[in-house]
Amino acid sequence: MSEVFKSPRHEALRRLLREKRLLAELTQRDLAALLGRSQSFISDVEKGQYRVTVVEFLEIAEAIGFNPAVALRRVAKAAKR
Repeated sequence: MSEVFKSPRHEALRRLLREKRLLAELTQRDLAALLGRSQSFISDVEKGQYRVTVVEFLEIAEAIGFNPAVALRRVAKAAKR
């Protein structure tokens, strides 16, 4: 597995996306439908097995309904290795 996938920031992003989905009371299937993606895509993102692009992050934020700038500041604060 890539070092990026093991980084504290990637872990923070993975946890944040799952947390935001759960707070919005969406299942993985619900979010996948909103994005036009598969449930397995959401699962892979949340398990840290997929590196989300900036565009995908913005689309996820829009679908769930959270402010991406605020969320990115939280991820950026995650300790570097």
